[in-house]
Amino acid sequence: MNTRANLEKINLKLRGMSCASCASSIEEAINHVPGVAECSVNFGAEQAAIKYNPRQTSIEDIQDAVEEAGYAAYSLQEQEMVTGEDDQEKAARRAESRDLFRKIIVGGVISVILIIGSLPMMTGLEISLIPAWLHNPWLQLILTTPVQFWCGYRFYIGAWKAFKRHTATMDTLIALGTSAAYFYSLFATVFPGFFLNQGLMPEVYYETAAVIITMILLGQWFENRAKGQTSEAIRQLMGLQARDARVIRNGREIDVPINEVQIDDIILVRPGEKIPVDGEIISGSSTIDEAMVTGESIPVQKQPGDEVIGATINKTGSFQFRATRVGTNTVLAQIVKLVQDAQGSKAPIQRLADQVTGWFAPVVIAIAIATFVLWFTIMGNISLALITTVGVLIIACPCALGLATPTSVMVGTGKGAENGILIKGAESLELAHKIQTVVLDKTGTITAGKPTVTNYITVKGSGNDAKLKLLRLVAAVERNSEHPLAESVVRHAQSQEIKLAECDDFQAIAGSGVQGRVLGNLVQIGTRRWLAELGIKTDSLQPQKDIWEAEAKTVVLIAVNSELAGMMGIADAVKPASTAAVKALRNLNLEVVMLTGDNQKTAEAIARQVGIVRVEAEVRPDQKAAKIRELQQEGKIVAMVGDGINDAPALAQADVGIAIGTGTDVAIAASDITLISGELQGIVTAIELSKATINNIRQNLFFAFIYNVLGIPIAAGILFPFFGWLLNPIIAGGAMAFSSVSVVTNALRLRKFKTRYQLSVR
Repeated sequence: MNTRANLEKINLKLRGMSCASCASSIEEAINHVPGVAECSVNFGAEQAAIKYNPRQTSIEDIQDAVEEAGYAAYSLQEQEMVTGEDDQEKAARRAESRDLFRKIIVGGVISVILIIGSLPMMTGLEISLIPAWLHNPWLQLILTTPVQFWCGYRFYIGAWKAFKRHTATMDTLIALGTSAAYFYSLFATVFPGFFLNQGLMPEVYYETAAVIITMILLGQWFENRAKGQTSEAIRQLMGLQARDARVIRNGREIDVPINEVQIDDIILVRPGEKIPVDGEIISGSSTIDEAMVTGESIPVQKQPGDEVIGATINKTGSFQFRATRVGTNTVLAQIVKLVQDAQGSKAPIQRLADQVTGWFAPVVIAIAIATFVLWFTIMGNISLALITTVGVLIIACPCALGLATPTSVMVGTGKGAENGILIKGAESLELAHKIQTVVLDKTGTITAGKPTVTNYITVKGSGNDAKLKLLRLVAAVERNSEHPLAESVVRHAQSQEIKLAECDDFQAIAGSGVQGRVLGNLVQIGTRRWLAELGIKTDSLQPQKDIWEAEAKTVVLIAVNSELAGMMGIADAVKPASTAAVKALRNLNLEVVMLTGDNQKTAEAIARQVGIVRVEAEVRPDQKAAKIRELQQEGKIVAMVGDGINDAPALAQADVGIAIGTGTDVAIAASDITLISGELQGIVTAIELSKATINNIRQNLFFAFIYNVLGIPIAAGILFPFFGWLLNPIIAGGAMAFSSVSVVTNALRLRKFKTRYQLSVR
């Protein structure tokens, strides 16, 4: 039995699918491979997301299973993903478009000739301008045959593949419908006496078969082009990557291809150039435009020690940086991978469409047979029975149902990436619009996460020497901690040019503080509650502590050898956009909650600044997930927004976990949505984008369902007894051909998405 620990994930690109029924067949074939734990095939993305045990099966085995089912599968090329070079998918799509275009031209020319030749029969009028030889059924047979079997070859191949799997697809419907028209006409051409002996005219419908095939091919050509546009975000991201890097090796500057850059290479970047890979500036400074990755339009000032992201643009100065991430490990490559995964995933709203498409083609064939039998029995008119039967087979379109959800998801997740919002899966995208409560962590989320020491007092001795002596002990301990508050203390000590001592027996107590031994002294730094638990009295500093906390400062108390020694006030500035973001969230009728380990007074002071009413303060890391559960037990759909390691359990517990992109890798890994820029307005944009995408999906599903629900009965002749109306199979073919195009085109409207709440940070 497979365990999650043993599973690996692979995305395969698929070729040869004609409708959602094909996707179901591939999904079934892959799921039957031993060792495959889970498979989801996305028809719109032409992609399969597979979880499998590499000890039991291989990618080659999975590809073989797909090929046995009659399709082609290949893995996404990592190097192509990084460099943006043409891959197999784009090459195959271009080849398919060229093939379709050739057949459309041939079919179109022949169809025009056939329609002109059939006008007398269709209108019942003698048209003198049309040469008599164009009416000849033998000529029409000769013209139609290449359209039927060369232009329409793909439909026969698809129908045969489906037949071997004991199923039916859109190809089956088209092959049956056009073949019925073609072979009926062939019989009438070869044996006209059979009809004349029964008092019937040997009518032919060659133009019907030819025009239907041509129009469906035209629809597929447009669909192919439109589906290519749904992946525009991926191509744009790939195109951001620089092609070359100017590397300094052995004291010389040399230009090397991007895929030859190695970790620790020193790279020179001049004004106006793209930064080739991720790294850390070691000399020089500049402003960098990171909009293409983070969505933020204002260039960021960078100094030595600051990180730079590959594909961003250097604006003003020259600098050198050391490469820290290359190839598929760069931020851009990871973004592309996340977007690809999201575009290949399925939204829960798609389940109904999947269930319908699984039975769609067989049901339509049954309706077509019943239509033929019914009309032939009632009217005794084989032509009427044939026209309605062909119309039913041709107008039915499972493709529209299959494309309704995935195309919207592909465009929506791509649009999110353009705005610096990484949505890991379609389920997260769908769920985001249902959010009722947004829980915000304070440090690094609402605030900048770069606190500074603003106040500092000692209990014994108020002179500068006493302060520096205590600061040396405190900084020695805090240097071992990764907490933002600890970093602020170390920076403050360094600004005083204090030489830090060594710390032994360092220990971090989650949600309480840190301790260690420095120069023989036990130094403990943390909250009042923790020191009280240790039996250390802090009452003497309580009045000043209250004042600082009222000013939205985080207060840490210091004890040396189990005696109160001092206190620091640390301020973390609120991000400029936080207040506007909270206001926008409340305008969306969302409850906003602050969840923090900070003390109640400081948390409330920050909350007042940004407009948050409900505050959950002094919550330890191990309690944060429990707080999220409490909100969920109130019946709310909860989103948690955080950036730290201690936020990861809460992010995982929430219905939608939203990580700040500037936070830790653990938090980002535990989240469903990542805000690359680190600004809270991304939450508003993500929720608005989710709503827009779900509305778009609902529109697509409605039109796809209503099209088939209304179209099939009309094609079957339901209006004929009342109004004498019959749907021409040519019109049915045109409607079917462009139903899928209309769905994809509607999905592409999401590319114009803009949030209603344009936030101002002034």
